[in-house]
Amino acid sequence: MQITQQACGPYMTNCYILSTQKGEIIIDPGFEALKFIKEHVKNPLAILNTHGHCDHVWDNAKVKREYNIPIYIHKNDEFMLDDPMDRGFEPSKADFLVEDENILNICGTDFKFHFLPGHTPGCTMIEVVGQNLMFSGDFLFYRSIGRWDFPFSDPKLMKESLQRVLAYENDYRLLPGHGKETMLKNEQVHIPSWLRYF
Repeated sequence: MQITQQACGPYMTNCYILSTQKGEIIIDPGFEALKFIKEHVKNPLAILNTHGHCDHVWDNAKVKREYNIPIYIHKNDEFMLDDPMDRGFEPSKADFLVEDENILNICGTDFKFHFLPGHTPGCTMIEVVGQNLMFSGDFLFYRSIGRWDFPFSDPKLMKESLQRVLAYENDYRLLPGHGKETMLKNEQVHIPSWLRYF
């Protein structure tokens, strides 16, 4: 599998293109991501959203319209695709609402949406099963974690989600929503320090 990424928009939000044998999976198409996507896809298959914040879903509708491909997002963040904070992006409609952590086969590739609420009600890290790879969205970054002071955030749930991930035994390559990639084991070392803020 090949991964291509571009930091998009004023928040430098990472849009990822995961190239598989059957085509490309697009993760978090943010502000003006469609231009980047057009330059790097041949057979786009689906859009996966790690969560519903505007900088991660800004071009959802444009990409879906361009390629007629489905959008996947956790059900608890579906409402965020309607721009509830009036940020000015075109609303989009999810085709598949993730309800659990069962493995989903999307166009020949297995994914698992790890449900980690707190940053948003439906925040997830998306694992590419069998590849030790996760798109960590705005939950975990290099030496940092997602904020919990936004509208619809929940500090209690964020703390519980961090505690859960602290107990993960497997290591994963983490591709975050902002900044550079890291490894889960490297970030687990710092999670106890973040937990003192709650």
